[in-house]
Amino acid sequence: MRKRYCIVAQIALLLWFFLDMTGLYFGNKCLVTRSYKEDGIFFLIYLITIILFLIKENIGKYIVIGWMSMWLVIQLMCHEWYIIFNSGFMGSLDGKIKHFSETIHWIDVEGKYIPDVYHTILHILILCTLTITIIYSIRNRRKT
Repeated sequence: MRKRYCIVAQIALLLWFFLDMTGLYFGNKCLVTRSYKEDGIFFLIYLITIILFLIKENIGKYIVIGWMSMWLVIQLMCHEWYIIFNSGFMGSLDGKIKHFSETIHWIDVEGKYIPDVYHTILHILILCTLTITIIYSIRNRRKT
């Protein structure tokens, strides 16, 4: 696997995540609210890990893989956990449903939290980018 595939995946994920920094509305419909105050540090850390991967690949690839792995676990605990257990660590089920009630959803189920379109795509991008980066790192090991 070539490094450019990793970079393209990283940039695609970074751009999608950037929507969380700015918010994106289509008229009165919301894909994602502007959340730079809550998620800005995560964005900056991810940006720094990508830069490290680009300039210091030997160590940067492990840092970006580590960060994306932690990020994926956090996202799963903040979203998918609520689907499975109808409760979670990040507030009440009703609070979670209310917080994301104005965003665009694939489906709405009364009394059930289902991640919105933005977060579903984000989670898929994180998982795909992480997988591509791990495969690249395994296939292109460099002896230091």
